[in-house]
Amino acid sequence: MSKFIFSLIAFVSFTALAQDLQVTQMDTVAAPVSVVPTVQRYGLRVGVDLYRLSRGFYTDGFTGIEVVGDYRLTNKIYAAAELGTTDFTQDDDRLNFNTKGSYLKVGFDYNAYDNWLDMENMVYVGFRYGFSTFSHTLNSYTIYQNSDVATGDDIGNYFDDVTVQSGAQFDGLSAHWLELVSGVKAELFSNIYLGFSVRLNFLITDKKPNGFDNLYIPGFNKTYGGTFGAGFNYTLSYFIPLYKKNTKPEELPAKK
Repeated sequence: MSKFIFSLIAFVSFTALAQDLQVTQMDTVAAPVSVVPTVQRYGLRVGVDLYRLSRGFYTDGFTGIEVVGDYRLTNKIYAAAELGTTDFTQDDDRLNFNTKGSYLKVGFDYNAYDNWLDMENMVYVGFRYGFSTFSHTLNSYTIYQNSDVATGDDIGNYFDDVTVQSGAQFDGLSAHWLELVSGVKAELFSNIYLGFSVRLNFLITDKKPNGFDNLYIPGFNKTYGGTFGAGFNYTLSYFIPLYKKNTKPEELPAKK
């Protein structure tokens, strides 16, 4: 995950730097002239997360779906949201539990990419506020036998571990968190976009069950026993144009 995050941040930084250098070089060799205002499309883009949609085929015990959307507010700023559900059973060495719930994330994206002509691609950064409601079912847990239950004396690892079938339910749980987002969206065909994003999560607060912990939160992913998490998605979305808007005249370098 850290490699994904580093690669994407490096890509965003390189793209922005390359554009600045190009504009600077053009300014040094040519005088600016006014051009006709360009027409920009505004509307709603909706789609699905392909990662969660396909994960059930190769990850046992996982089913889930996430619907994504964004709405263009200005030339650079988009309102964005994700809505999803998750049903995930994790079978670790000592623990088998199921987490089921839904989540909503809302926030904004800033497009740092300057498109040419009528292109509408995005290299963006943004943030989300996330909220999730969920429940846990503790299916079973394993007790490591290293002491006598009656006396408490250390007996070493002479006996097999004991697996307890629990079935305990923990309902009415919730969590709130913030996300830092970075990603790309590229137009494959007319109005059809393929996207990828990575997320760094910071847990604000969560309601924990008695005698258990929120080891996994729908939308936030694994907590690793702390307040930080990470995630990513691959999206396929469709843009629904609603209206068009003329941008202000720009000054571009004239050819010599």
